[in-house]
Amino acid sequence: MSPAESRRHSKALDANLIADPDERARAEVRNGLRQFDLGMEIVADALSKEPPYRLRPSALLALHRVALEGISTYAGNYRPAGIEIQGSKHTPPGAHLVPELVEDMCDYVNENWAASKPVHLAAYLMWRLNWIHPFVDGNGRTSRVISYVTLCVRLGFRLPGTMTIPEQIERDRNPYFRALDQADAACKSGRIDVSAMETVIESLLAKQLTNIYELASGRPATQDDLA
Repeated sequence: MSPAESRRHSKALDANLIADPDERARAEVRNGLRQFDLGMEIVADALSKEPPYRLRPSALLALHRVALEGISTYAGNYRPAGIEIQGSKHTPPGAHLVPELVEDMCDYVNENWAASKPVHLAAYLMWRLNWIHPFVDGNGRTSRVISYVTLCVRLGFRLPGTMTIPEQIERDRNPYFRALDQADAACKSGRIDVSAMETVIESLLAKQLTNIYELASGRPATQDDLA
């Protein structure tokens, strides 16, 4: 597996506050846990209120702020300039377009909230946030958390399971990257097609829920168990 297959990096202005790579890695792990916790707080808050839920850019910015706090000077802020994604053929739109594109992304989710299946909305966010690439760093992490938050809120409960969808993607990103590439290709031809990402999320969701069954039963799940 080449580095490009297992990881993608945003390349923009140097805004890092931590130079040591090991220290930065530890900070990313700590912040990642805090970001997920904030995501679950957003889920709990949304479920405690009367519907309909509305996705707002402020939620994305808050999640990003936690992920990059103490790591980047741009934590919680949109990128100020152009950016490229090493390992991807996609070139994100100019920085001046980011705020409007994020608003449009949120509008798509809100307008299709009731009519679209939960997995579609989660897949759309997972792809579209990466496509816009609104941040200097932390785009992937934030896309995975907001996608999971949306899936939970749309289903009406916090999904059980210790090996969550975002955690599984962290362990093996290649199916996720391939799904992003397929959605990017569809977008170039003027279509929204996140079916490949939907398949990825459905598979990871099945593994997450199977993990709960195995913990409860104390034995590996069989096909008969899951039928």
